[in-house]
Amino acid sequence: MSSREPPAPFSTARKSLKKIHDSVEASIDPIGMTAPIVHAQLAWMAHPQELADALAKVSTSLWALQWHSMRRVFGLPSEDPEKPHGDDTRFADPVWGESPTWDLIKEWYLVFTHHMQDMLYDTPGLSQKERRRAAFWWRKWLNAMAPTNFLMTNPVALRLAMETRGESLVKGFQNFLADMEAGNVRMTDPNDFQVGVNLATTPGKVVFRNCLLEVIHYTPSQPKIHARPVVIVTPWINKFYILDLTSRKSMIRYLLDQGLDVFITSWKNPGEDMRDVRFDDYLTEGVHMLVETARAMSGADKVHAVGYCIGGTVLTTYMAWANRHFKAEDVPVAHFTLFTTLVDFHKPGDIEVFVDEGSIRYLTQTMAQKGYLDGAEMASAFRLLRSNSLIWHYVVHGWLYGEKPAPFDVLYWNMDSTRMPYAMHAWYLRELYLHNRLIEKDALTVAGEPIDLGAIAQPVYAVAAEDDHIAPWQQTFRTMNYVAGPKRYVLSSSGHILGIVNPPVNPPKRRYHVGPARRSDAADGWLAKAAEHPGSWWTDWMAWLKPQCGDLVDARPVADEAHPALADAPGTYVLEP
Repeated sequence: MSSREPPAPFSTARKSLKKIHDSVEASIDPIGMTAPIVHAQLAWMAHPQELADALAKVSTSLWALQWHSMRRVFGLPSEDPEKPHGDDTRFADPVWGESPTWDLIKEWYLVFTHHMQDMLYDTPGLSQKERRRAAFWWRKWLNAMAPTNFLMTNPVALRLAMETRGESLVKGFQNFLADMEAGNVRMTDPNDFQVGVNLATTPGKVVFRNCLLEVIHYTPSQPKIHARPVVIVTPWINKFYILDLTSRKSMIRYLLDQGLDVFITSWKNPGEDMRDVRFDDYLTEGVHMLVETARAMSGADKVHAVGYCIGGTVLTTYMAWANRHFKAEDVPVAHFTLFTTLVDFHKPGDIEVFVDEGSIRYLTQTMAQKGYLDGAEMASAFRLLRSNSLIWHYVVHGWLYGEKPAPFDVLYWNMDSTRMPYAMHAWYLRELYLHNRLIEKDALTVAGEPIDLGAIAQPVYAVAAEDDHIAPWQQTFRTMNYVAGPKRYVLSSSGHILGIVNPPVNPPKRRYHVGPARRSDAADGWLAKAAEHPGSWWTDWMAWLKPQCGDLVDARPVADEAHPALADAPGTYVLEP
C-alpha cells in the first residue's frame, strides 16, 4: 500500500460517508435548488462590509420609492424609480402606471426583486457558476410570486371579470381544470393540430427502418435535382417535424423547391426496452444508416449532412469518427451544416443550473429505475429556464383572463415531447455536459474510434441564433475553433427555434450576420467583421450549398426496389406516443 493512501478502515469509512451524503442529497435537494441559496446567504453573512454596502444601496432605493409613493398618493406626477426590464411584459397594461394603487404594488415588487437579484449576482466569495445558480432558483420563486399571477393583485384580470360579468373567471376555471387533466400548463390546444394532417404534410416515403429510426425520403418537387443528396439529422429530444411544420414554414419544402434531394431522420420514441441504447448506436445505427441509405438510393459517393441541436452534436462526432474510420477520400460526407450546435459545453447557457455532479447523479438514478428520462420532465426543465414567458404567461392568460390557448404550430411541436434512453443520456450528460470531453483530442472513444474534432477537414456552414438560451451563440462559435476545414458562420436574429425556422418573407422579419470564420477567431471578433443582411439566412445557405451539391440530374424515384416504401411520410415512429 502506498504511503499516501489512507488505511483501509479510513478509506472504507470515507466511501460510506460519501454514500450517505449522496443519499441525503438525493432525498433533500436532488437538483441543487436549495444549496446555492444557502451558500449565498452564508457568504453575505461572512462579508459584513460588502453586506453593509449592498444594504445601503437598497436603503437609497427605498427612500426614492417612499418619495414616489407619497407623491402618487397625493395625486402628484412622479416618474417610476424602478422600471421593468426590456423583456418583461408583465406590467405592460397602462393601468399599472395610471393607477397609483397598482403602480405602487408594481414598484415595490420590482425594487425588491431587482435588488435581490443584483445581490445574488454580486455575492462575495462564491464562484460565478454558484452565483448564477442561486440567482436562477431565487428568480423562479420571485417570478412565481409576481402580483400579476394572482387574481386579487392583477387589475387586468379584475377588470375582465367585471366587464364579462364573471365569464372570464368561469372560462379560466375551465382552462385550469383542462390543464390539470393534461398534467401540464398548455401553451396551445393539442386539438388544433394533427401530425400528417395539418403538420408534416410534405409528400415522401419511409425507405428505411430499424429499431432506432425511420429514414424519410421526400418526393422531389422539381424535374431536375442536384446530384448530391442532403441528409438531415434531427434532434431526438423532440420530433423531426419542426423542420416540416406548415407548408409556409417548412424547411423541407424549401429545400425541395431549390432542387435538392432530401432525406431526414425520424427517431423512435424510446421506452424501457431501449434502456441500453448508447450514443454509439445513434451514430452507427442512426446517422451512418441515414448516410448510407441516401448514398445507395442516389448513387452519389458522398452526401451533404445537416445536424440540428443534439443532432448537430452527434453529426460532428460522426464527422470526427468518419475521418478516422475511412480513408480521406472515402469519407461519405463531403461537407456539412450545423444548426445551433454545441460541441464545447463549458458554458452551455441557462441549462448550466442543472449541470453538476449531484443533479446528474440524481437524473441518472431516476433514469436507471425507469430505463429512460421522461419527455415531460425534459420539457418542464426547458420551460423553467424561461418561466415568465413559458409558464406564468399561460397561467395568467388562461386561468385569470379565461383565454383559450391560441393555435401555434411551434408550441404544439414543443409539447410533443420524447423520451431519452438511459444509457445514451447518462453518457451524454456526464461525458459532454459535466466533463466536456468532446473537445479533448482522443478523450472519447465512440463506436471504436477515438474522437478528434481537429481531424474534420470537410467544409462546414454553421448557424446560431443570438437569443438562443439553449445553445448560446458565443458557445456554438467555439466549434469553429476545433474543426479544421473551411468554415462559414451565420448569426441569425431570434432564438433556438425561430432563428432556424426562418423562411424568406417580404418584407423581411429578421436579419443575420454572416462571414468566414477561422480557427483563431473569437466570437465577438468575428461578429465585428461579419456582414449584416436583412431577411433570412436560408438564401445565403443555398448560395453556399447548391454549387457544392453537383450538377442537375433527372429527379430520382422516391422509393426503389432495394428501398421500397414502408410507409407514407411522416412515417409511423413520429406518431407513437
